Amino acid sequence: MAETINVTIRLDRDVKEQAERMFSDLGMNLSTAFNIFTRQALRQGKIPFEIYDPFYSEKNQTELSRRIADIEAGKNLAAHEPIEAGDE
Repeated sequence: MAETINVTIRLDRDVKEQAERMFSDLGMNLSTAFNIFTRQALRQGKIPFEIYDPFYSEKNQTELSRRIADIEAGKNLAAHEPIEAGDE
């Protein structure tokens, strides 16, 4: 077996506790989960899952496009006075 070393990582306490509970339910500890992640990343040559930002979801982008179209058509404009240069 290969020589092992200790690695220190920093996590928010709440994130660590949630992860420990979840991985425990899967029959492993945080160290095993990190080892699985690292080995998969090395095998695949990339992060082994999609990194997802809900801002870019199709549903959100459709809603943003609708709102932009409404604004461009003069609809749904917030009721406020325009800010003039020098009014700051």
